[in-house]
Amino acid sequence: MEIYYSPNFARQYKKLSQEVKLVAEKRERVFRKDWKDPILATHKLKGKFAGFWAFSIDNRHRIIFDLVDEKTVHFHTIGDHGIYK
Repeated sequence: MEIYYSPNFARQYKKLSQEVKLVAEKRERVFRKDWKDPILATHKLKGKFAGFWAFSIDNRHRIIFDLVDEKTVHFHTIGDHGIYK
């Protein structure tokens, strides 16, 4: 799976703690193998984020993404639930 990172995602990622970054990297490896793996709690978003998906890094942090095709994904944002605002 090919993942593209938006500039916004990159900026937000840099601000995360090292601990969260390590967990995010582990979750990304799982995501690359199977983006619907239950450990990720992947779900469709609604409202202003309709058409996007999110998955969990931990209890607090999420990644919002969209599927371009079956092998290409764009990661748009990463952070706590404030990213939904």
